[in-house]
Amino acid sequence: MFARIYRPARTAMQSGRGKTRSWILEFEPESPREVEPFMGWTSSRDTLQQVSLTFSTKAEAIAYARAHKIPHRVFEPRDRSAKRKSYSDNFAYNRREPWTH
Repeated sequence: MFARIYRPARTAMQSGRGKTRSWILEFEPESPREVEPFMGWTSSRDTLQQVSLTFSTKAEAIAYARAHKIPHRVFEPRDRSAKRKSYSDNFAYNRREPWTH
């Protein structure tokens, strides 16, 4: 039983940073998923894959894992690199790509 502590990345369907400020503790799978031959459903005997705990800070998540003696790994989030762009750059003469509609 091993746990991952991380901060989730934003989904591809949103432009904002909603639901990315909390820290999540999830357990790594201990057994592989199996395909049930009759119906074709995917199943697993590992019930800890269904557990996902949410914490407001990284320190709370680490303290919880240590209090319950859960071995864990912390994955630090990557810093977001903001690319400053101006609307007027779309009409600049020195564009790398020609302006087309």
